Amino acid sequence: MADIDAAAQQFLELMCDETVYAFHGEMGVGKTTFISALARALGVDAEEANSPSFAIVNEYRSETTAELIYHFDLYRLETMEEILDIGFEDYLDCGALCLIEWPEKVEDILPNDTVDVTIRLNDDHSRTIIVAQP
Repeated sequence: MADIDAAAQQFLELMCDETVYAFHGEMGVGKTTFISALARALGVDAEEANSPSFAIVNEYRSETTAELIYHFDLYRLETMEEILDIGFEDYLDCGALCLIEWPEKVEDILPNDTVDVTIRLNDDHSRTIIVAQP
């Protein structure tokens, strides 16, 4: 747990002004775990920072900055219409931090300044995080 929290803190220190972060990686690589650690590092109560798999989106509020954070898990989406029905584009345009799992399902409507984050599982079971700035 300490390693992931340290990695999340380091990631936060390197974050730029962009507000949309697209997290890529295979099932089980740790996207949700890392985003939960990011949310905790941003001041979100640990009990709240969990997977939105069934809700598609979770809204968090930082206890330290009052900043809104949206965590999307798009894995269960079957059509683009489903995401548009929840107002996905409004979330992207609202200025809040948006952390998106399975962004491949909506890449055609992601903003040009989306930061792509890829998490890879290494042979020794450690993870590598690759950040591609827009």
